Amino acid sequence: MTAPLHETSAETAVAEPAPSGAEKAIEGRSLGRIAWERLKRDRLALIGGAIVLTLILVAIFAPLLTSLTGQDPNERHENLIDPLFSTPKGDLGGISGDHLLGVEPVSGRDILARILYGARVSILVGFLSAFVAVVIGTLLGTLAGYFGGWLDALISRVMDMLLAFPQLLFAISLISVMPNNMFGLTGTGVRLMVMILVIGFFGWPYIGRIVRGQVLSLREREYIEAARSLGAGRRYILSKELLPNLVAPITVYTTLMIPTNILTEAALSFLGVGVKPPTASWGSMLSDAVTYYESDPMYMIIPGVAIFLTVLAFNLFGDGVRDALDPKGTR
Repeated sequence: MTAPLHETSAETAVAEPAPSGAEKAIEGRSLGRIAWERLKRDRLALIGGAIVLTLILVAIFAPLLTSLTGQDPNERHENLIDPLFSTPKGDLGGISGDHLLGVEPVSGRDILARILYGARVSILVGFLSAFVAVVIGTLLGTLAGYFGGWLDALISRVMDMLLAFPQLLFAISLISVMPNNMFGLTGTGVRLMVMILVIGFFGWPYIGRIVRGQVLSLREREYIEAARSLGAGRRYILSKELLPNLVAPITVYTTLMIPTNILTEAALSFLGVGVKPPTASWGSMLSDAVTYYESDPMYMIIPGVAIFLTVLAFNLFGDGVRDALDPKGTR
């Protein structure tokens, strides 16, 4: 009696080839790893990220760096100033071995030390105001997109109103009437707090619109419907299903929002309503340099280049992050 066709005898069995050691097993990659690999291929983004990281470290360790150079940002060196023209002695704004970027007109304060301390103001305002905008914008944008109806209409109209409001003029008028002491802060501390809150408050509608649009698209996806059908509550869906999928667009827009906030802080300081003297600020240095741009152009060039490089680095890094997190990108 013959064996069934599906049974294989030992004599007729064909051995399967053993897996070769040279063959590599297929390795799964997370979305974060895929994004990082895409980001590593963007050299401009990496250069921008390196500059951003350097600026953050400079802002954190500014006191240490100035102590290594032996210069204080508020120390005056009037002996280095020409008494007739009130400009630094020597060429290129008084650049020397002791003052690597020269000194300021009239006061003779070291420009390098003030640039380092000015980075603290710019980075602090840029990051904290972006944080305020992200928190408010994410919260209200998610609520508007998920619940819809009258809540969506109300939040959307508030966003439209704030987008049409003159942010710079409001900041100037508000800072001008603020008391010198408030919430335990004095002088520059009060102005920094007001700038952070005003810039962040007027910045949240931009990210709120992006989050609202993303939530409107995500709430109709199959996995959201599946979560609802399984009895998941609104809190679970918002925190576990929607918010994780909003991390990428929020991250991208945050990296592009920070340089805008830095420019706003520089503009306010340039107009005289930013940090109070003698606190160093790139915007206030540019404002002071207007009087001496013909006799001492380096005093205007140096803080201008600092602002330019900072904004450019953040924009390059933000563009790279956007391309890395975009699944439809080609880079």
